[in-house]
Amino acid sequence: QVQLVESGGGLVQAGDSLRLSCAASGRTYTMGWFRQAPGKEREFVAAISRSGSSTYYKDSVKARFTISRDNAENTGYLQMNSLKPEDTAVYYCAATSWPAGVTTTNYAYWGQGTQVTVSS
Repeated sequence: QVQLVESGGGLVQAGDSLRLSCAASGRTYTMGWFRQAPGKEREFVAAISRSGSSTYYKDSVKARFTISRDNAENTGYLQMNSLKPEDTAVYYCAATSWPAGVTTTNYAYWGQGTQVTVSS
């Protein structure tokens, strides 16, 4: 069983930056970040392979967000720069023993989520 705990969310202004963290228990897994805005479905944001050598992004965040991981600390990160009001959502960390995917069904383990609010 894998436990994931996110942190780092908050209220920021447009153009600001935030770094989300995801602390994982257990062995190393492929990690992903998803987000869910009110009234919308949960959507893929970014993913990183177990080794960290491969990364994947939603097109609208590719130039602004960076996913990374520290396997020694078993922690994943999502650095979010130039935040926009449309980035406002609950952000979820997810993990899977399979290769990275872009749908929620690819991931078996989920954190509780952390709120990111970007004001204009």
